[in-house]
Amino acid sequence: MTPTAQLERVTEVAQNQARRTSWALRIAITILAPLLLIGLVEAGLRVGGIGFPTDVTTSCTVRGKAANCYNLFFAAPFFPPGMIKTPQVYAIPAVKAPGTFRIFVLGESAAMGDPEPAYGFSRYLEVMLRERYPNINFEIVNTGSVAINSHVTLPIAEGLAKFQPDLFIIYSGNNEVVGPYGPGTALTSAGMSMPVIRAGIFYHSTRIGQLLTQLGTQKKEWGGMAMFLDKQIPADSPLMKYAYANFEENLRDTISVARKAGARVIVSTVATNLKDCAPFASLHRDDLTKDQLRSWSGLVQQAVEQENSGAYAGALQSYQSAASIDDQYAELEFRIARSLELQGDMTGARQHFARARDLDTLRFRADTKINDINRKVASSMPGVELVDADAIFSKESRDGITGSDLVYEHVHLTPNGSYLLARSMFTQIASKLPSASRPEDVPSEADCERWLAFTSHDHLRVVAEMSRRLQEPPFTNQLNHAEQVLRLAMQQDVPDENPNDTAAQYQWAISRRPDDKILHRKFGLFLFPYATDAAVEQLQLSQPWDGFPVLTPDGRPIE
Repeated sequence: MTPTAQLERVTEVAQNQARRTSWALRIAITILAPLLLIGLVEAGLRVGGIGFPTDVTTSCTVRGKAANCYNLFFAAPFFPPGMIKTPQVYAIPAVKAPGTFRIFVLGESAAMGDPEPAYGFSRYLEVMLRERYPNINFEIVNTGSVAINSHVTLPIAEGLAKFQPDLFIIYSGNNEVVGPYGPGTALTSAGMSMPVIRAGIFYHSTRIGQLLTQLGTQKKEWGGMAMFLDKQIPADSPLMKYAYANFEENLRDTISVARKAGARVIVSTVATNLKDCAPFASLHRDDLTKDQLRSWSGLVQQAVEQENSGAYAGALQSYQSAASIDDQYAELEFRIARSLELQGDMTGARQHFARARDLDTLRFRADTKINDINRKVASSMPGVELVDADAIFSKESRDGITGSDLVYEHVHLTPNGSYLLARSMFTQIASKLPSASRPEDVPSEADCERWLAFTSHDHLRVVAEMSRRLQEPPFTNQLNHAEQVLRLAMQQDVPDENPNDTAAQYQWAISRRPDDKILHRKFGLFLFPYATDAAVEQLQLSQPWDGFPVLTPDGRPIE
């Protein structure tokens, strides 16, 4: 090659290299410039105090000592403005004292202990452990909250993992369809793809995402379960496979987070009311013709008339004939279950009660597949233990069918149910504690309720709250709504106890556990109508952290 050709070749190579460098620089600028701009805007919003941090906890003090308190804005990525739900607020000491066994409870409202968290299963468990293991300082932090699901419990676990947990208890699965990013939600909307969901959660955790959401979303108010009346999802919906897959992925990821933090994990199946909770809504199969629907309706009407006249065998036959035309209607399955129950076929009745729950198109209860996932994951991951609440409640129920003696309405546990679940958890935890500390027996339900100051007055108050809830949709749409209302009314048909007796029970419990903030709060709320100054004193002792407002029973700050 001549010198001139060599020079031309070198020049060409240099020019090509320059062009490539130029294009690389342009691409880099095209990508990096917007990212830099976004970063600057995000930083500016943070400096300007726009939006909120969405970590699970934030720094605080409890009686002057450093702690980590629940961040009231944590749930912002999961709920529209005005509808953010929070658990019972909590604070975790920054320094874990020697001899402390720290337990975190994850889950939804049933895990929280709704309708009264002061008497939820975690509170029963707490007093059991403290009484039988007095040399161990048990810290139980219940993070359960209304309306959340596994998409929320995972980041909760990630945020709590740094606080030296000894045990995570997961009682979850009721809200996978109706909770954030579920296919039947009234709270948020997103594709069912997990990468899309997690990208959406990240976006809404940024200050830019919060600002744009606030500007582009009309503020809503929480409307309870009635918000979901037009969000029916049949069991055969293609979206359900995503709901199940997402639940399993989130559950496995949550367990992995806990195990990496060095904690034991207990996964529980979810107990639901089968016997006394008719489906909230039902849908016929899509391909049902008008003639078939006419025949189906006629058979069901005939069966109802037979049932009302006491001809239960004939009613069952008519219901089964209707099911041969359309067996996807949840309420029909519930009717078949009750007919089988009346004829003494409890095995068949339980199967149909469970199928009625699984076909319910307002999916507020963990179904068979959700509980199967809980069992499968617990058995397939190292360091995970299973408490099969679904099976335990069935075994403890008359005729093996869980009903309103253990679950008030659809998923929220009665005192007996809370005790039963806590006892099962207690036995599981005790099996791994030092042998020298093992109890000779499990505390009784009566003893637990004395330690919790769960008085006769409080029992009546909780039943009254449940009765109030049953007066609202979707409960009013249930086939057995009148029976549910009558059952709770009968529990209320007793005189309230003397206020002095109630106060004495609180004083006794507090004398044994003067550091129990929940006892102080419940006593303060009870005292408020009788002795305001004494009530305020108790409420001040119940503050979860320094500076937290002291609130009256109706939620007003006390000056």
